[in-house]
Amino acid sequence: MKALARVPIRIRWRDLDAYDHVNNATYLTYLEEARLHWLTSLEGTWLGDAMKPVVAATTLNFRRQLQWPGEVVVELAVERLGNRSLTIAHRFVDADGTLYGDGNVVMVWIDPADGRSVALPDAVRGACA
Repeated sequence: MKALARVPIRIRWRDLDAYDHVNNATYLTYLEEARLHWLTSLEGTWLGDAMKPVVAATTLNFRRQLQWPGEVVVELAVERLGNRSLTIAHRFVDADGTLYGDGNVVMVWIDPADGRSVALPDAVRGACA
């Protein structure tokens, strides 16, 4: 798998739930932050009036509890590069490489006017090839 990004994210107090560990839904927010970090680093257009990315599916396996204070690194890699979709593998690790979660996200680029899928932008395809 081709690596796309390693994005460190500081765990915030507000990320905790009543059990004093990072709430499961917060992992999805961390993933969103990491994907946007990667996408905004691309050279070329990946978002515009005629195309935008949407999340079509996500899988998240919880391996260990994340706690505050701390930092987690979200690693992104290409799992599958299609014509109209991209499957991004993700891992949540700490500085020592301890795995806290993993899974994948399927992203599809659509035409906002009609909601139909469109070809992956050249900037995305080029970064993933």
